[in-house]
Amino acid sequence: MALGETANRNFLLARDGRLGKLSFRFAPSAKVVYNGDVSRFNRRFIIVVQLLFQLVRSIRPRQALKNLSLLAPLIFSGNLLIPQKLLLSLWAIFIFTILTSSVYLINDLADLEQDKMHPFKKNRPLASGKLPIPIAVFAMIISLVTALYLAYLHSFFFFLSLIAYLALQLIYTFYLKNIIILDVLAIASGFVVRVYAGAFAINVHMEVWFLLCVISLALFLATGKRRAELAMLNEQVAPKYRKTLSFYTPDLLDAYLAMFANSAWLAYALFTFFAPPVPTQHLKLLTFLPMTLAGISKLLMLTVPIVIFGIMRYMMVVYQGSRAEVPERVLLSDKALLGSVSLWGILVVMIICGF
Repeated sequence: MALGETANRNFLLARDGRLGKLSFRFAPSAKVVYNGDVSRFNRRFIIVVQLLFQLVRSIRPRQALKNLSLLAPLIFSGNLLIPQKLLLSLWAIFIFTILTSSVYLINDLADLEQDKMHPFKKNRPLASGKLPIPIAVFAMIISLVTALYLAYLHSFFFFLSLIAYLALQLIYTFYLKNIIILDVLAIASGFVVRVYAGAFAINVHMEVWFLLCVISLALFLATGKRRAELAMLNEQVAPKYRKTLSFYTPDLLDAYLAMFANSAWLAYALFTFFAPPVPTQHLKLLTFLPMTLAGISKLLMLTVPIVIFGIMRYMMVVYQGSRAEVPERVLLSDKALLGSVSLWGILVVMIICGF
């Protein structure tokens, strides 16, 4: 048989008998049959590349979007244009991403049997058997030690925030995920810890209204995740995959969603109404406006309708079930939601930073 005649699904092969930079493709089938032109070294190299690819899939690069929340304290404190603060925040995001990568590997190892029953998670590298468990354990340990070491060098309180996040995720994975209500609170707490980590990284103060926004939005996203799981899994599979889904009812989760959606946009509106102006330069446009409209807090009110639209759009996607289980997937796949978040981010930066 010639190279490329395979029976192994998604195995990385050379397109021809050579290992050029652009000579790779994913073969559709499981048992790989090599021809005599491929050396033993090349075969091992292909296997290593395939394992690295599956490892990258396991650490979920798309989930790194959540870690951008570490930039929130930088932006809302008015320090975005200070190079030193910006570099510290970006470095903190990198460190936190290494930590979350190890946490995702821990989750996949702990939920191996449950993921095999999930319509989408069964295709994950560990659940499908494409990534050997020893390699995942080794990568998890290395990334965990690296993240904690770099965090300690960065800032002691930033290091403590990573310890708190890791402890929270371990407790959730092995205990809290099986307790109704506490599972949602634990998921939401992960978002809150991220924001605090971003504040510790650059040592800035966060307004209480801003913290209320973060908490409300985190609870909304966590509840939406559970509601999407319930909509996607049938009544027989849902309790086997996650015990708490046997206690949640659609009506109960709908009530939670409505409550946290309202609290999220109201907390943000109150933040824009009452938060003190950030001590930065004003927009040139403000010199032509009366004092009634010239305060930065007044201009932030313009972003409230965008936030309301984003929340309403996300709720619409939640009831579709197939996408809303993973918030970052929703953000990247829904053009309307991505557009509203992008527009909101641009306006907030322009208003606060004085572009």
